[in-house]
Amino acid sequence: MLDHDMADTERFEEVIQRSVRQILLAPDPDSFLDWARAHLPELLGLSGTEFDEVERRRLANLLGTAIWNATPQPAYAFQTRLMTPQRPEETCSCGSGSPYGECCGAIDEVPELSSDLVWEILLDELTEQGLREALDLHAVPEPLLARIADRWLTEDRPKRAAALLEPLFAGSLDELDGEFEPTIDILCDAYDRLGHRRKKETFLGRICTEGSRSLRAAAWQRRCTMAIDDGDFAEAGAAFTAALRSDPDNPGTAILEITLLAAQHKDWIARERARFWLFRFRQIGFTHPGVLDFLNRAVEDPQEALVDSHSDALDPVLLDLHDWISLIGARALPVYRVEPLNAHAPGWLPGQLALFDDIDAPVPDGAEDDAGLGLSRYAPDAARLSAPPAVRQLEAEWKSVFPTAKPDSTRLVPAQDVDLWSTPDWLDHLLANPALADSLDVLDDLATALYLHPESTLPWISHLLLRPLLERARGILEQVLPEDSPQQIPWSAAPNRPALRLLFRQYLCQIDEDEPNGAARTLETLLRLNPRDNHGVRAELMNHYLRHGQDELALALARRFPNDGLADLAYGEVLALYRLGRQDRARLVLTTAVNRLPRIPHYLTRKRIKRPRFTPPDSLPGGDDQAWMYREAMRDVWAAEPGILAWLRRLTA
Repeated sequence: MLDHDMADTERFEEVIQRSVRQILLAPDPDSFLDWARAHLPELLGLSGTEFDEVERRRLANLLGTAIWNATPQPAYAFQTRLMTPQRPEETCSCGSGSPYGECCGAIDEVPELSSDLVWEILLDELTEQGLREALDLHAVPEPLLARIADRWLTEDRPKRAAALLEPLFAGSLDELDGEFEPTIDILCDAYDRLGHRRKKETFLGRICTEGSRSLRAAAWQRRCTMAIDDGDFAEAGAAFTAALRSDPDNPGTAILEITLLAAQHKDWIARERARFWLFRFRQIGFTHPGVLDFLNRAVEDPQEALVDSHSDALDPVLLDLHDWISLIGARALPVYRVEPLNAHAPGWLPGQLALFDDIDAPVPDGAEDDAGLGLSRYAPDAARLSAPPAVRQLEAEWKSVFPTAKPDSTRLVPAQDVDLWSTPDWLDHLLANPALADSLDVLDDLATALYLHPESTLPWISHLLLRPLLERARGILEQVLPEDSPQQIPWSAAPNRPALRLLFRQYLCQIDEDEPNGAARTLETLLRLNPRDNHGVRAELMNHYLRHGQDELALALARRFPNDGLADLAYGEVLALYRLGRQDRARLVLTTAVNRLPRIPHYLTRKRIKRPRFTPPDSLPGGDDQAWMYREAMRDVWAAEPGILAWLRRLTA
């Protein structure tokens, strides 16, 4: 085989590509060798300091001959045409002036190229008519049919792609080796485009059962990626294990393991597994530069490695946003101020009204009279966030280009349908103005935009795009409102909502990335800054405390919200008291909880129970749907406490 040390792989591929184009343009061996001697030395980067003119022409002559001999010729039914060997006494065609037998003919290792290697490039150069002729003649090597099918998928012809590849798997699979691995993925892609999910499942099932080890590994890899896309990590893990068992040293399985771990945000494990695979591949002498480069980058940052490796397939707009986020990482945090709101009105009890915004809340008794006295419903330490003047000017310009309203409450996206990504003019404005990263309002809009992106479920979007935005917002807040600050930023003051919504989104991100302790600290911060808790985050915090055995913290939280309508607090207090051995008090609290939410014990105490039909969202609390949701969230924690379910059943029978 030809030694590629003279040039890197990309340069060598360009040499083959340019040569094939020349052969198709003028399929004459003498003309081609003239062209090769004139152009190949420069294409190969053979400088005059390393090689004299005779050596350069000799190398070009040898390589040109090898390329010609390996190139299928359309005019000859896509068969190769070997050049007629020179006689030893003839003057060598390289131009040295020496006899061929004493010049190029004396070289022992004449370079040879695989015709399949040239076919890979030839397929991209053939016209549609030429491609049809090659297929009609069955001239294309079968493993390379996947390249043609992939081209047709790009041209939105999935039916034709499937029809091309299906015959390969129609008979026995015994003759299909690892060269056909890409064919499995391309055919599955075609089935996806056609909506043939069942056909794809049947196809993969057959490969997993009857295929060679390498093909079984490829099919299980595909099943694993399907499960990852569905968020079914248990199924994905089982498929990965089967792929690993089928072909333990398959490089695709190595990449898949990093993908699976990164999708679950287990980056530290992914780094260790990348180190393992690098060691393993060194042991077996595997040297594919692309795979090894990916694994080396995964040791540093698995998420970045995945983005880099899939950059050609990713939305370029997201990559532009990624570059902007990387740029603002070194930007200093802006200095926000807090401005006091009015004094707190008598009779207004923080924490009593939950789960809807203050703008829609009923006015408590006496509040209208208080307003007449110049009083307000805000607590003494209530404040509103105020951005620096320069940031406020940037925000005004931003609102003129960003085409969507804020989501309601802490929802992830606005209620109305909006297309932010097909013509993202707002992104051009963002890229031109890094200072927009100083605005909590803009950071909130960018988080909304990411949730609206069609690929928003991809793990790297959360880790590399959303998370840095949320961490920057958290840094701005901690600077102006440190943990020991007595000031609050209630949701009822509109300027505070972007910041509070960003905190809630950070909590969701931390849950997704399996950071329960960090998520709990974020919830505690939300309750400190917005103690009325309009959005019920106290329920998640209560459940976290109970899951982690922090019963005293759970009781303290319940006391902050007496007579709460949320099952998590009402019954969470019961569980905490029982665990602490205060069963008399637990019995009293249970009586109160049952009076308010009577269906909860019925759903907690049964091992199996049918899911109820859900009532409209504006219905009053206390129904079967609320009981079902609490059971789904916390029954395992209750069941883990010895005797409590029997105690609950006895007291509520």
